[in-house]
Amino acid sequence: MDPSNPYSQFVRSVCENFQTGLALPLGQIPPPLKPKVVSTAPKVLLLTPHPDDECIMGGLPLRLMREAGSEIFVLPVTFGSNPARKKERRKELIAACQWIGFNLLEFVENGLDTINPDSRKADPIYWSNAVKELVLSLKRINPEILFFPNSTDWNRTHLGVHLLAVDALQKIPDAEITLVETEFWGQMHNPNLMVESSPQEVADLMAALSHHQGEVTRNPFHLRLPAWMQDNVRRGAEVVGGQGGQAPDFAFATLCKVSRWKNGQSYQVFPRGKILAHSQKENSDLLNQLQ
Repeated sequence: MDPSNPYSQFVRSVCENFQTGLALPLGQIPPPLKPKVVSTAPKVLLLTPHPDDECIMGGLPLRLMREAGSEIFVLPVTFGSNPARKKERRKELIAACQWIGFNLLEFVENGLDTINPDSRKADPIYWSNAVKELVLSLKRINPEILFFPNSTDWNRTHLGVHLLAVDALQKIPDAEITLVETEFWGQMHNPNLMVESSPQEVADLMAALSHHQGEVTRNPFHLRLPAWMQDNVRRGAEVVGGQGGQAPDFAFATLCKVSRWKNGQSYQVFPRGKILAHSQKENSDLLNQLQ
């Protein structure tokens, strides 16, 4: 690399840190202390397409657990597309949830085999049964905040889980739930909330994600989580904060779209985009920021 370019060492250090990360343990890390549940805090449900999505979409849930005392529940819709890996992925998911402090629930035994936009059209009976199962789960768990993928999240299962959530909500029009649409594979056109994660929170999400050993061995995306969350700050500064806006001074964030489900339809929550930074300590009640 060109020693006269001051950015050469910066880029080299990024590459070196990634190589160092490849030697870090997968799982087998002392877990953080789980905070006490606050009885008045809202119950949070993550509707996850695959094992590992609970960590990828976990930035805001982790803060809700640690700052507001919310119980976080994970409802995995599938255990992946490889039948030979389902049992192992279930074990990895159990380990990841136990480590980070989330509560794992069961949607259907062994998860659904196929859930995507095509199966919604091709097999309406199968789809209808999946919707009924989700309606039963939502009524049983009764979450006050529901996380699920957005409608442009590219991955076929992520898109299917978005449609599954929307169809299930239509069956319970009397429910009142704060909806949080997430992104990973495909960017949302109109996120309205950028949530800061501290370096320690990012490290904890990476450590939890490392329990999904089969997946991160194939593709070490747990090590790329910080880079993705850094780019979210770049994009969120303008997509959420407004074009030409000043970028915040924090390093890591996730973007999401928050709305309110009431009377059988979703309503806008924020009049404009909102940035939820750790420095905003007047939000000692983190939940007020989601209203």
